[in-house]
Amino acid sequence: MGRTYIVEETVGQYLSNIDLQGKSFVSGLLIGQCSSQKDYVILATRTPPKEEQSESPKHSKAKLDNLDEEWATEHANQVSRMLPGGLLVLGVFIITTLEMGNEFQSTLRRLVFAVEKSMNKKRLWNFTEEEVSERVTLHVCSSTKKIFCRTYDVLDPKSSAKPADWKYQNGLSASWLSLECTVYINIHIPLSTTSVTYTLEKNTKNGLARWAKQIENGVYLINGQVKDEDGELLEGQKKSSRGNAQATNHSLNVRVLTQLLLSSDHRSTATVQVCSGSVNLKGAVKCRAYIHSNKPKVKDAVQAIKRDILNTVADRCEILFEDLLLNEIPEKKDSEKEFHILPHRVFVPIPGSTVMLCDYKFGDESAEEIRDHFIEMLDHMIQIEDLEIAEEINTAYMSSSMNTEVSSDSTDDEQPKQPIKTTIALKIQQNIGVIAAFAVAALAAGISFHYFSD
Repeated sequence: MGRTYIVEETVGQYLSNIDLQGKSFVSGLLIGQCSSQKDYVILATRTPPKEEQSESPKHSKAKLDNLDEEWATEHANQVSRMLPGGLLVLGVFIITTLEMGNEFQSTLRRLVFAVEKSMNKKRLWNFTEEEVSERVTLHVCSSTKKIFCRTYDVLDPKSSAKPADWKYQNGLSASWLSLECTVYINIHIPLSTTSVTYTLEKNTKNGLARWAKQIENGVYLINGQVKDEDGELLEGQKKSSRGNAQATNHSLNVRVLTQLLLSSDHRSTATVQVCSGSVNLKGAVKCRAYIHSNKPKVKDAVQAIKRDILNTVADRCEILFEDLLLNEIPEKKDSEKEFHILPHRVFVPIPGSTVMLCDYKFGDESAEEIRDHFIEMLDHMIQIEDLEIAEEINTAYMSSSMNTEVSSDSTDDEQPKQPIKTTIALKIQQNIGVIAAFAVAALAAGISFHYFSD
């Protein structure tokens, strides 16, 4: 028996309203949440056409073999940034004018595997063995209105298609629960000189891996209580007529407690290593996750908020460095520090749902630009007045120094004493091949970079 997908009715309306405009197909993403028994789809969004495609109607009869996987996966990466904890890109859909054969299914299979592989590269976390690893492909024939729903196990390269049920439900996420917390971080990551080619990638990933373990192993208080992870999140609350627990308040407050000291059976020693620089991350992050209201487990809720914490660290950094590269921001030669405004989080509601999606905004970006980005990426109209800015504007600084050593276990923010003319832009260009990995390092309220000479 295949998996069951419970789908918000508005998703069906959205898919049926997509106009092919003479094209042979339109593809897009399915967004929702996995659970052990069934999956929930709350949103669908078409992949925006490339400019050359939208301007070239002569090529509108392109074959499905010409489906641009790279463009589709980039769209998936952009959309995944806009998903709070608990939400995932569950798969892909494609709408065609005609029913297609087995060759078409292989195209869909390649696409769903490519999308998952691309998104998985930047994650600071891994799926557990208990989690569902099946992703869905939905084929809709616009002429016959037939729907073909199949799943593939993305952890198995040899996986074959399995049939799945696609069922609509009204108001699917109208009573979903939200978990909110603010996390304060202080991470010091030395950039070792022992690896020239992969300096940024290896050092920042290793440093963040240690921090990620703290987040993974932390204690999570939900509304001030430590709950049994195998228990129901809403245990003890009144039941609705459908037998589900009713939450008087859809929002739950979460507090994260991380371990400061190693246990007595672990030996800790300070190490000294030659470094070309360091990255310091400091600040506060607003995190938010959502979970379905059908007897949710405590462990699923905690996992959702954990992953939002890790995702928002990676995403903000990636956005920051993309901005630095695109704008080629020069160094302030007469100053030890350079200040850059870091993006802060903006939320927007999904109509008819308690779930909110997010994006990131620099201080010089207008509300109209954020609205237009939402519309471009998610293909849904939003109102400027619905934008909720979750955080204040924060800054980052970069600096240079003549120091040659730095303790890998140090968390002090010692300021450089002898600045040299080394620009962050130059360092980024030298490591442009690994800049996406470096992006996993930056964060919310403040990020500082120290560069040292040999």
